[in-house]
Amino acid sequence: MNMVSRSGYQVYQRNKYETASPHKLILLLYDGALMNIARARQSYERNMNKEAKQFILKAQDIVSELLSCLNEDQGGELATRMMQLYLYVMRMLVDANIHMNKDALSEAEGVIKDLREAWAQIGKDVGLGAT
Repeated sequence: MNMVSRSGYQVYQRNKYETASPHKLILLLYDGALMNIARARQSYERNMNKEAKQFILKAQDIVSELLSCLNEDQGGELATRMMQLYLYVMRMLVDANIHMNKDALSEAEGVIKDLREAWAQIGKDVGLGAT
């Protein structure tokens, strides 16, 4: 990729995030977590454990960001339950990272997939055009 097209791509990527609705940003976080978990799994399969650990750490960072987005005052019981799910995912990711536990990685991925699907459906139901 030449310098001009790389610069254009970087501007496009930055604008994608800067102009996204809060709903879309959460979807992008879920997508990022899922992408890093998939990359971690692929790295484990190729016995590239150090690389896998880096991808898991990125997924953990994203889950931490999702946790920081919660507002228990406004979200009430739902926010509390979401926090519990995110903390569970975080424990699974830590277990996957420390013990190279592929089952824990799959468990974290399944929870995030379910949350992403539900969040996308909420966007459709309220007309946010989520995909």
